[in-house]
Amino acid sequence: MAISLEVVEHIYAPRDYARTLFDPVEPGGNAIVSTPYHGYLKNLAPALTGKMDRHFTAGWDHGHIKFWSIATLTQLLTEAGFEHIRFRRVGRVPQLAKSMIAIARKPAA
Repeated sequence: MAISLEVVEHIYAPRDYARTLFDPVEPGGNAIVSTPYHGYLKNLAPALTGKMDRHFTAGWDHGHIKFWSIATLTQLLTEAGFEHIRFRRVGRVPQLAKSMIAIARKPAA
């Protein structure tokens, strides 16, 4: 099993990260990845409340450089070779969740 908590949003080369995550997982094992959740309603809320600049600030040194949705994180993990990817959203109501947790399985040998 591999666990990566709140890391992928800071990575400049996410495909390299995903391959690095995939390699140590034993066949049939899981990887768990958490990252801030970015879905349509979650992104709309800061725009409607005038807090977009604070949320997506460019002034945060070494801050978030990638913003992941369930669809984009699924694509990344699938490209790396994972399958049976499922998600849980945590913090607040699901549509405005703070984070999401992906559980991805490496195919059995």
